[in-house]
Amino acid sequence: MARRKRPVPHTNHERWLVSYADFITLLFAFFVVMYSTSQVDQRKVGRLALSIQVAFQELGVFPASTSRVPVSDTSPMPFNVVQSIENTQRTAALGRIASVPSGQLAGSDEGDLSTLRKELEEALAPEISRRELALRTAPDGLVISLREIGFFPSGSAQIKAESEQAFARIVKLLVNREFRIRIEGHTDTIPIHTPQFASNWELSTARSTELVRLLIVKYQFAAARLSAAGYAEFHPIAGNDSEEGRRLNRRVDIVILGKTPPPQTSSPK
Repeated sequence: MARRKRPVPHTNHERWLVSYADFITLLFAFFVVMYSTSQVDQRKVGRLALSIQVAFQELGVFPASTSRVPVSDTSPMPFNVVQSIENTQRTAALGRIASVPSGQLAGSDEGDLSTLRKELEEALAPEISRRELALRTAPDGLVISLREIGFFPSGSAQIKAESEQAFARIVKLLVNREFRIRIEGHTDTIPIHTPQFASNWELSTARSTELVRLLIVKYQFAAARLSAAGYAEFHPIAGNDSEEGRRLNRRVDIVILGKTPPPQTSSPK
């Protein structure tokens, strides 16, 4: 009886495709991870950079700048730029620790602000009755809230011509007092994109700096008394889910702070 021949096993010449597919998958995952870690949400970084800039200006580290950080959603910010901003944030935090808190008013300032509020309520009674302007007390001081409906055309940073008299009445009560003044621009949550303003950040900042310019150029306020900030839609005083709430949020706040501190003189070395 003849011996049965053992069948020769079939050699699979396509096994390399399995290893190749695994390699390609790992390579794709590697590049996806590398790309995701090199990109950052630019809008969040823009908010951070603007907050840091305002903090430095309030601390007097450097004067106000006209430069703006882009906050569009179309192009992410390179990681090396983000690292530079994070380094600035650490420096700002150290400056805040070393500085004196600015949210507390002296007793004499509170009394003076109370008197000032009564004078403003009397001088601005027509605008208050039309709800074009509002007064309120905040931890930082007295807030004069100029609402967009009474003082600014929609989407514009220029004060209305018919509102200049009301603004002049405010100036008359502030010009001879020594209070520091911070101008804050605010908007609602509806995005804006015009040839002049790419976002609500630009609009809110432009409105606050425009009022600062008027106080310095037209009314001869000392620049050391003034500061400007733009908060876009991120400091609302009402809900943005209704037209009434959005109308209240579109405003420029004149915040009357404590009196101007005396200039610091450096000691001789």
